[in-house]
Amino acid sequence: MTSAPLIRRAAPADVPALVDLVYDLAEYEKARDECTLTAEQLHTALFGPEPAVFAHVALLDGVISGCAIWFRNFSTWDGVHGIYLEDLYVTPAARGRGLGRALLATLAHEARTHGYSRVSWSVLTWNTPSIGFYESLGARVQDDWVGYRLAGEALTALADTAETAADR
Repeated sequence: MTSAPLIRRAAPADVPALVDLVYDLAEYEKARDECTLTAEQLHTALFGPEPAVFAHVALLDGVISGCAIWFRNFSTWDGVHGIYLEDLYVTPAARGRGLGRALLATLAHEARTHGYSRVSWSVLTWNTPSIGFYESLGARVQDDWVGYRLAGEALTALADTAETAADR
């Protein structure tokens, strides 16, 4: 008999499983070679002296089968924090069992409990199963906005042009 899914905050012992899930997600998103996360990095981000990231895990029959990794952002328009969902992933074997919905419901509850105004995330345009799932929950695409990222050599080149107070 299969038990109901359990959603809980991640604990330090969950870090190896979380790293595995992140790599599984990177593989699914056809970007495995771009993922360089280590267990040490994630442990520090989640449980170090100044945690900047939070995570929930979804357990099915006692096995971590999904996760939501997120951080707080801030809306200058609303004047309050929100949640930015960096990763939502459920293993293929556990899909269709309500884990993704339960993880998002937990984040919605977290937002409401703390007075946050929103839960936001990005999804690849080709990921139609996820898009359909998100829309079934009432999430709406923000198609007036285009995401940008500055990374790698472009980030380094721009950073090299910055003047700091110490430079003056």
